[in-house]
Amino acid sequence: MPFLYFRGYIFDLDGTVYRGEKLIPGARETVEKLKSLGKKVVYLSNKPIQTREDYAAKLTRLGISTDPAEVINSSLVMARWLSQQAAGATIYVIGEPSLVAEMASAGFRLSEAPEEVQYVVAAFDRTFDYRKLNIALQAIKGGAHFVATNPDRTCPVEGGEIPDCAAMIGAVEGTTGKKVETIVGKPSVVMIQVAMSSIGLATQDCLLVGDRLETDIVMGKNAGMATALVLTGVTGRESLRHSSIQPDYVWESLAEIIR
Repeated sequence: MPFLYFRGYIFDLDGTVYRGEKLIPGARETVEKLKSLGKKVVYLSNKPIQTREDYAAKLTRLGISTDPAEVINSSLVMARWLSQQAAGATIYVIGEPSLVAEMASAGFRLSEAPEEVQYVVAAFDRTFDYRKLNIALQAIKGGAHFVATNPDRTCPVEGGEIPDCAAMIGAVEGTTGKKVETIVGKPSVVMIQVAMSSIGLATQDCLLVGDRLETDIVMGKNAGMATALVLTGVTGRESLRHSSIQPDYVWESLAEIIR
């Protein structure tokens, strides 16, 4: 089994390990086999709408026993990155309660007063509305920086896809005329640095597995890591065939690691 050569496995979640509330067939058996062989496993998610504890609890509930320390999401990555850039800054978050809580716990001051805001942080936000857009507009007009958690256009769910963070980014860019300055989630080097710190291995010892060419596969390739695309998410064989982004492996699902 050549795919068992690697010492560490970095798995995307949505569309790779599960879709909605259902594990993708073979995912549990694959993770259990890898861990039984002493391999290290870390999960990455660009979604900032749940905490790492929530993701770990969901994986455990679905049948894959998971510790929160094994999960890295864009909320954590944003909090760590912005702490390095501007610790304790006053920020406005276009995001859901889990991201707001992550940023507050990292020591940032949260404000909806545009004149106070130093950074506007945009994220996947199912409560996004005109009021939030206007606060972002006024803050950025006043000189605030504009950063975001992830670049995903859509998020895979059971039965299809729903709008993701790119919709919020696009709305803010469209109304302000200012491009987002930094996106910390996949395919950013920021996220892979946090992942490698967590897994404690060199990039050449790890395999990154995901369902998106423009985020998962690009990030792995930019980091010098072996990559595998699974066809259980948003990318199909037809779009892969016409893409300049080509993974090292293409699998129907995670099950092929141990099959």
